[in-house]
Amino acid sequence: MFEQELAQLEQGHILRRIMVVDSSDGPRVRIKGRDMLLLCSNDYLGLANHPALRRAAMQAMQRYGFGSGASRLVSGTGPLHQALEDKVAHFKGTEAALVFNSGYAANTGIIPAIAGSGDMILSDSLNHASIIDGCRLSKAELRVYRHKDVGQVETLLKKGLNAKRKLIVTDGVFSMDGDIAPLQDLVSLSEKYGAILMVDDAHGTGVLGKTGRGTVEHAVVSGQVHIQMGTLGKAFGSFGAYAAGSRDLIDFLINRARSLIFSTALPPSVCAASIAGVDIIEKDSKCRDRLWKNRNKFANGLKSIGISIGYSETPIIPIIIGDSGQALKVAEKLFEYGIYAPAIRPPTVPVNAARIRTTVTAAHTDDDIDAALDIFDRLQREGYI
Repeated sequence: MFEQELAQLEQGHILRRIMVVDSSDGPRVRIKGRDMLLLCSNDYLGLANHPALRRAAMQAMQRYGFGSGASRLVSGTGPLHQALEDKVAHFKGTEAALVFNSGYAANTGIIPAIAGSGDMILSDSLNHASIIDGCRLSKAELRVYRHKDVGQVETLLKKGLNAKRKLIVTDGVFSMDGDIAPLQDLVSLSEKYGAILMVDDAHGTGVLGKTGRGTVEHAVVSGQVHIQMGTLGKAFGSFGAYAAGSRDLIDFLINRARSLIFSTALPPSVCAASIAGVDIIEKDSKCRDRLWKNRNKFANGLKSIGISIGYSETPIIPIIIGDSGQALKVAEKLFEYGIYAPAIRPPTVPVNAARIRTTVTAAHTDDDIDAALDIFDRLQREGYI
C-alpha cells in the first residue's frame, strides 16, 4: 500500500528507521550489542537515571499504582498532579501552571485554545513542529516571520492591528540550531502592540538562567512573558510538559485545551519523578555547571579543529552537512567509530541543511568529550565533514 512512498523517501535519503537502545539513557548506551557514546540525548543534566527520581517514582507507584485511569477532568487528576503544578508555577515564577502529557500535546492544545478565527499568530520560521501543528490547528491567520527577525515581526504586527487577538509564539532555544530567541525585543513588541507572547522553553528550562529557570530568566524578562510552555522530559529527566502563566490563563486552558481535556492523565509516578527533578534543579547548580563546562569544552574543541557549529549558544551543537545522503554517511561512520548521533534531515530541518545534531550533557566525562573530538577530527581528515 505504501511501497512507492517509502521508496521515494529512501531515494531522497529521508527514510527514517527506529534504533533500539538496549540500555537506560546515559552518556554511554548499548546498541546492537555495542557500547556507544551517546551524543544526541536531551537529558541535559543527566537526571533521567538519578536515584532521587527513581525513588520518587517507585514510592508513588507503591502508593497510587501506575495508571491514572482517566483524563484530567474526569478522575485522572491526583494530588501529585496538583503538587507538580504548584512546583512548576513556583519554579517559573507564575501564578499557576498546568501539566500536559507531552510537549507536542501542550503546543497543539495551547495554541488553538488561545487563537482562533479573527486572530493572528506570528511564528518564527524555525519553530518546533509541535508549534507549527498547533498553529495549523487554530483557525487564526498565520504569519511566519524570518528566523529571529524582530523587524519583520513589527511590520506584521502593524499590518494586523485589526486582529482581535495577536499571538507571538517562539521557541526559547531553537532545537536544531541551539540559538536563543530575542526575547527582550519580542517582549517590547508584545507590549507595544498588545500581543500575547508565548515561549516554548523546552530546551531552555533547567539549562539557561542564573538559577536554571530558562530563557525568560536568561533574558531578564521575568513577569513579562504571558505563556511559558516547557517539557519535563529534557533537563528535568522525567516526562510530560506544562504551561505556566496567570491563573486566568490556566483556568482558560483547562476549559479549552483539547489535548488536555481528551487525554488520559500522566501516571502519578511520572509526576513524582518530575517533582524530584525540579527539586534537584532548584537546590543544586552543580549539574548545570558541569553541563556548561562540557558544552564549552566540546564546542571550542570542534571549532579548534575547523568544524563550524553555526549559531549555537547552548548544549545543542549542530554540525551542518547539507546533503541528506552525506549526512547519513557521516552518521554511519560515527556509529562505526562508536558514537551514536543520527543524521537530522528534512522535513525536520530545511532542505540542504541536513546535519548531525550533537548534544552534550552534565553526565559526559572529559574522556567522553575528548574521544568524541578525536573521532570528529578523524572524520574531517577522511573528508566526510
